[in-house]
Amino acid sequence: MAPVIRLSSSLPTLSGSFSNMAVSWDSETESYDECSSTCSDSSFDEEDVNRRIKPYWPKYRSLFEGRGFQLDTVRDAREYYRRVEEKSAAQFLFHDSISSVLCSEEGSSNDDELCPDAGLPDNLFRGVASASGKKFVVKAVHYLSREYQVVKMLSSPPLRDNPMNHTIPILDLFECPCPLDPTAFIVMEEWSSQLIPESGGPCCLKVFFEAIRQCIEHAAFMHQNRIVHLDISLRNLVTDFKGHYAYIDFELSRYYQDVPNPRIFGHEATEVPPECDSGKCCDPFKVDVWALGVLLLRTCKVMEFDIPELVEFTAPMLNLVPEKRPLLQDVLGSFDAMVSKVYQRIPSRCGQDTN
Repeated sequence: MAPVIRLSSSLPTLSGSFSNMAVSWDSETESYDECSSTCSDSSFDEEDVNRRIKPYWPKYRSLFEGRGFQLDTVRDAREYYRRVEEKSAAQFLFHDSISSVLCSEEGSSNDDELCPDAGLPDNLFRGVASASGKKFVVKAVHYLSREYQVVKMLSSPPLRDNPMNHTIPILDLFECPCPLDPTAFIVMEEWSSQLIPESGGPCCLKVFFEAIRQCIEHAAFMHQNRIVHLDISLRNLVTDFKGHYAYIDFELSRYYQDVPNPRIFGHEATEVPPECDSGKCCDPFKVDVWALGVLLLRTCKVMEFDIPELVEFTAPMLNLVPEKRPLLQDVLGSFDAMVSKVYQRIPSRCGQDTN
């Protein structure tokens, strides 16, 4: 598996310093079992529970350790970035916060302090599973949030066992035991948003189509189960470099269990269809179809493929009239037919030709 460069998309704009982060965290001593008076089990407010939170991670350190997870420390960060520096010294210019970690002395007093990655939002943290050594990313959310509900559904039986489900592997889902703290945690495997391995170059046509099919199939699976993602985009697509692809970031997702014709208003996301700018209510399922069509075209560009059949295939998904966009289950069938036609024109020979 190619290395995951942790700050690949954020290096030029990082701010702050490692030393400042450590000092501000050292000033806090609260642990998760000391129920803070600032957290209250107030009346349910949908906007509030779905708002991005900023947890004080040291507060929950013992909770994670009790469940077999180690959050990254200064020592972990130093070892990681030194390996990156050794392998890619000419390719990376580290931010001051990372340079501080690299220059810190081994065995120093802050080696065991938690080390947040300046390239991640405050609600994400990295670590390693104690037993397996598997790297993970944990996301902190409100336990009543839509994201927690949707991820729990997708990662639990019976949905978890469906072969159409390509949700990123969830290592654990749990809530803070303190009744006054509404924080919950989604612990997922650490995959990469770099769709092309650094050492591998562009993938072959067969691998590309297999990746695209997983994207379509998983979106169709969610729709079959009345779930919409609402932020399908290239930045929310990750891979393990073992032939598996998954969507992440379900912050905007919705589950419409008993709503036959749901509508949303004022939708804001990475890929937004034109009807969302009209000031009218929109069909969230058709919003996903549009975003998926854009994702397919952007992925094709990133992978450096020129496939006229794929451009033609996505046209109905990008219809300006939402009602005329196809169901994703139908899109999946059309995709398989399109791939067969492409293979008649360009036989797939992985490892020999790339486009």
